[in-house]
Amino acid sequence: MRHQNFIDREKLYALLEGGEPTDNELNEILNKACKLKGLNLHDVAALLRVESESQIQKILDAASWCKDEIYGRRLVFFAPIYTGNACVNNCVYCGFRRDNKQLKRKVLTIDEIEHETQHLLRMGHKRALLICGESPRNDTDYMVEAIRRTYAARDEKGSRIRRINVELAPTTIEDFARLKAEQIGTYVCFQETYDPVAYKEFHPANTPKGDYLNRLTVMDRAQEGGINDVGLGVLFGLVDYRFEILAIMEHARHLEEDYGCGPHTVSFPRIEPAEGTPFSLPENIPHPVSDKDFMKIIAIIRIAMPYTGIIISTRESPAMRDQLIKYGVSQISAASETNPGGYEDGTTGAQFTLGDHRSLDEVISMIVDKGYIPSFCTGCYRKGRVGADVMDLAKPGLIKQYCKPNAMFTFREYLEDYASPETKAKGLVLLRQLIETFDKEATQKRVADQLEHIGNGERDLYF
Repeated sequence: MRHQNFIDREKLYALLEGGEPTDNELNEILNKACKLKGLNLHDVAALLRVESESQIQKILDAASWCKDEIYGRRLVFFAPIYTGNACVNNCVYCGFRRDNKQLKRKVLTIDEIEHETQHLLRMGHKRALLICGESPRNDTDYMVEAIRRTYAARDEKGSRIRRINVELAPTTIEDFARLKAEQIGTYVCFQETYDPVAYKEFHPANTPKGDYLNRLTVMDRAQEGGINDVGLGVLFGLVDYRFEILAIMEHARHLEEDYGCGPHTVSFPRIEPAEGTPFSLPENIPHPVSDKDFMKIIAIIRIAMPYTGIIISTRESPAMRDQLIKYGVSQISAASETNPGGYEDGTTGAQFTLGDHRSLDEVISMIVDKGYIPSFCTGCYRKGRVGADVMDLAKPGLIKQYCKPNAMFTFREYLEDYASPETKAKGLVLLRQLIETFDKEATQKRVADQLEHIGNGERDLYF
């Protein structure tokens, strides 16, 4: 079935015309945001027109408040596994593009995927994102085997990946049903740009990715194939970032109206240099996004879509990532490699240049210093709290009773099995402090008991 286009290009660009909102208008929008019910398209358009430092700071402060109310001090960790960089597409900004003759190509064998998984496990990761280029060598049969082997992999301590998300090219309802049967979590696919005119410029028409509508409606097919959680994303730098934010809002509205649940996550990468890809150099990017605007983007999405996870990758610098966790980011990758086999030997071509090269332990150490709880939790997915069901718990604030203790349990596992002595020492102090923050004495005791069980060797405990 061919789904319909729900992006009205002219309407969205028209909403961006005009000046900044007045202080009173801004305060009215932010007061509405703090009710944690989200914002409409006109509210978001007004926020996107904000340029003054004082008004941007108000938006950042509101986003910080909203994030703490919904997510508390949790920050979820994951890492990608690039299964291949062979690609039939020719996207002008991507290192994997077909015409890039400088790139050393590779598609991992299933055994090599297991080896990459084991490298992540030895760091302490429990959540993986499988990513591949679009190629006949990376078809659904291959991905099914990759998922199975990733779940089956173990390190020397017996640890395993507990949740696999996948990022792969648009496919059919039938193929999504097959992926669902393999117990994937979120299906992720970047629209790259929602502007259909610009899309044609950056994605040659003689490639599968050149079909704008096929990509735009992939989440419809994913939902109809049984995927409960989907992740949206754009690549900032192609067109006016303000248009992309409004388009994401429209995509979320479409999913809410037609399938009863908006996106589980939204990702916001900026174009980074890639080997053999001149378009990706800073001087060639059509609409570069400044750090100031990038922070505003994250904050606006946090208050406009308060229950949606916001993901920041290792494209960004340590300084930027460390700041963004305060203003809206709820999931981050760490110690990532963006080339197939990168954790094993790193000799193949990467998709883009990394900005944050810190180890997982270094990032976690920073998180703990800021008073956040590093989380590897996958409890909701294995309890069936997914899609609309998890949103029904999140919106009245009930999901916190699961998320906070589960984050603490997975963090204790990390501290016992993988942390450096310094990180373990201050992490245990943080956990002791967090026990006291639960309102009910019975909950404090239950959490403390579970943490003690983990300290004594039990694993994979969750509410």
